[in-house]
Amino acid sequence: MAALRPPRQPRLRSAPRDRHRGGLALTGTTTGRSGVRRTRGQVAIPGGRFAMGDHLGEGYAADGEHPVHPVTLSPFGLDATAVTNAAFATFVKDTGHVTDAERWGSSAVFHLAFTGDRSDVLTSVDGAGWWLGVRGACWRRPEGPGSSVGDRANHPVVHVSWHDAQAYAAWAGKRLPTEAEWEYAARGGLEGARFPWGDELRPGGRWALNVWQGRFPTHNTGEDGHLTTAPVKSYRPNAYGLWQMVGNVWEWCSDRFSPDTYRRGEAVDPTGPEEDPAVGDARVMRGGSYLCHDSYCYRYRVAARSSNTPESSSGNLGFRCASSAATARP
Repeated sequence: MAALRPPRQPRLRSAPRDRHRGGLALTGTTTGRSGVRRTRGQVAIPGGRFAMGDHLGEGYAADGEHPVHPVTLSPFGLDATAVTNAAFATFVKDTGHVTDAERWGSSAVFHLAFTGDRSDVLTSVDGAGWWLGVRGACWRRPEGPGSSVGDRANHPVVHVSWHDAQAYAAWAGKRLPTEAEWEYAARGGLEGARFPWGDELRPGGRWALNVWQGRFPTHNTGEDGHLTTAPVKSYRPNAYGLWQMVGNVWEWCSDRFSPDTYRRGEAVDPTGPEEDPAVGDARVMRGGSYLCHDSYCYRYRVAARSSNTPESSSGNLGFRCASSAATARP
């Protein structure tokens, strides 16, 4: 793992946004393994107390994964998968929502995935030349103007800002998860483990997540079968029945980001720092993505944290929704 903290996600400004109406909560439940009940598209996560943070001393100091501290959470619901292109398309059709990337006219695309005319490349990102600011890149055209999501209905939607994710969640009668909820759910009941399934990156010699293989950022061997996103139900779910909590795409959380968040000690249902000029407006992202590699961005661990400005978007950034216990119960 690199000693120095690597660059964060690309930050691209966007135009102002509109507000859209809310929607109805999804209902209907079944009971799955481990006694965890599922609402339609969600898993009802039992409340409890856990030790949040980096138990193994592997995180980047500036990310604030320490100290490990006890957190108590009320029961909540969490989407079993990241929100898909198909689900987001339904939201857009119903509301007319225009994403921040579409308003601004560009978004960040990984250089090896870019599809289009070179004249559509507006810029590269300082300190991370593998990110290109591409005219016309958005959730419908994730690699640029020459691409589409026509055959990727079950892939996670990308190029969505925190604002876009908030709008979708309101329409669905849900919300974004808090950072503590996200980590608790990702752990799947495994206290202190590195990944949702344990500590080994490749259990049984097989890839259990979609991350980079090879030499970043110039050569991906594709051992896991994917250069960019994988379908949301690839690999195996964790013990709570949640798919791909690490790798594939970064996932927005509701909290503002601060590297000092964990220093406040034990908390009950924490929601992150309050609005404060010293904290800023960046929001937490969790889970890592298909571009993560231990030589560059060792953030596909369940304890790993990162952030981005709420209007930013890129080809490896998506989300999943949470709900309160009231909507998670039958």
